Amino acid sequence: MPPKQLRIGTRASQLALWQANWVKSELEKKYPGMEVTLTKIKTIGDKILDVPLAQVGGKGLFVKEIEEAMLRDEIDIAVHSMKDVPTDFPEGLGLHCITEREDPRDAVISRNVRFSDLPQGARIGTSALRRQAQLLKVRPDLQMVIIRGNVETRIRKLEDDNLDAVILAAAGLKRLGFTEKVAEYLDVELSIPAIGQGALGIECRLADPVITETIAFFNHPDTAHAVRAERALLKRCEGGCQVPIAAHGTVSAGQLRLVGFIAAVDGSRSVRGEISGPVTECEQLGIKLADQLLADGGKCILEEVYQREIGAPSHP
Repeated sequence: MPPKQLRIGTRASQLALWQANWVKSELEKKYPGMEVTLTKIKTIGDKILDVPLAQVGGKGLFVKEIEEAMLRDEIDIAVHSMKDVPTDFPEGLGLHCITEREDPRDAVISRNVRFSDLPQGARIGTSALRRQAQLLKVRPDLQMVIIRGNVETRIRKLEDDNLDAVILAAAGLKRLGFTEKVAEYLDVELSIPAIGQGALGIECRLADPVITETIAFFNHPDTAHAVRAERALLKRCEGGCQVPIAAHGTVSAGQLRLVGFIAAVDGSRSVRGEISGPVTECEQLGIKLADQLLADGGKCILEEVYQREIGAPSHP
């Protein structure tokens, strides 16, 4: 029997609330009479807006406080953007469902100018080293400007910071109704998405059978297999969400194709690979591709990134 009440923990950003309200709506449709409430929780990532995430640790910045509330039994489930979810969980908690993926691509918001037509030396706003590395690989002339804030804030920075374009995840723009602002959706071969991009994850206390059974219908097997492969690759590479690692899985007729990418932040060096196999081996495929990328030069690239870019002390 599903519970009479269910408490959802969520960040308070517009996109996070859209996602949590969507889950709330689906629960109420499936279980008429259930009272579903939202608990808004401010995370470290929401509080630190003037520093690139890569410099403050990347991993877990948008989930830690929500998980702590779950461990205190203040909430029953948490709704996350999958690309924000670390690959390790506190004891007793875990990812029980991964929802069907929305458009995984990156999108260009500009003054109706496509990426290839941006002027020489154009100023591009992005929040991800992954995007920065891949776009600089194609256009080393671009000037990358790290921007933070919610979706609306980052869209406004096009004008406020006099940028030529802003690159955001298509999924968030579609969910919030900003598609009319998109000048172009970047092909996944040009800009491989972040791990889990476009999918939502529902985290809960794994030993609570009432809750796990109640939310099980949210899980979308094809998306879950693809995202689990992506996350296995990320974990093997020991990368956080702000490291220039990208991976994108697609499933067709029980077969998974996984593409992976590791790059220097400036795009000057990179390694790309792909692997295919049955969905039942999704995590093994992610690990195998990660090992291949690391052996092909990814290990050296990542060691440099960690030393120079992520929390490395500056010397006079």
